[in-house]
Amino acid sequence: MSKNRSLFFIIEHLEPVLGKWVWFEYKNASKIVGHENLIFTNVKKLEEAKKLAKLGSVFNKSVRELPFSQRRMIVLDPNAKKLLEPKDFKNISCVVIGGILGDHPPLGRTEKFISRFLPSSMKRSLGKHQFSIDGSAYLAREVSEGRKLEEIPVKVGLNIRVDKYYTITLPFAFPIINKKPLISKELVNYLKKGIVKDEEMMLKNGKIPSIVDNASY
Repeated sequence: MSKNRSLFFIIEHLEPVLGKWVWFEYKNASKIVGHENLIFTNVKKLEEAKKLAKLGSVFNKSVRELPFSQRRMIVLDPNAKKLLEPKDFKNISCVVIGGILGDHPPLGRTEKFISRFLPSSMKRSLGKHQFSIDGSAYLAREVSEGRKLEEIPVKVGLNIRVDKYYTITLPFAFPIINKKPLISKELVNYLKKGIVKDEEMMLKNGKIPSIVDNASY
């Protein structure tokens, strides 16, 4: 839970489907900043909104359509020219994070879908590396509480051993907490045991299954 109770973390949901991977990152973000401090925006599907309500507040409108003050808003944008600093949080009421699964290399979707529509907001980067949604929430929370980005250890690239023959490599960056990379345990288990089935369904149906589909949990 964030010590700064006046600070809200807004995740602009931009994935076409609330799949298991993004759900696990959202769920971990809720644990990090607290249900009462987390807001999901741009959630168009009612059943997915009901599911997300377990993690935080939910709005079907985009953050750019809601009455949040842009002048009291930080948008975490990898393309921003300035790094996030503790002093940035003076008079800030919310931090906006793109609810986007990472691409390698990045495609600039935060700028395309969020930043350019919030011209009066403060744009800040977390550095040259790409972080997960929950990792971004953690870093923003820590910086809001006074830590500098360079003081927070980070691991770039993570190998997840599926079996003795197969390893999944995630080319992103992960904050280190107690000498371990910050990643959802449920996500790790899913990558080891469930993602192949969902990828097969995606190839068959043209989209990944939503967590509210009958075929998924």
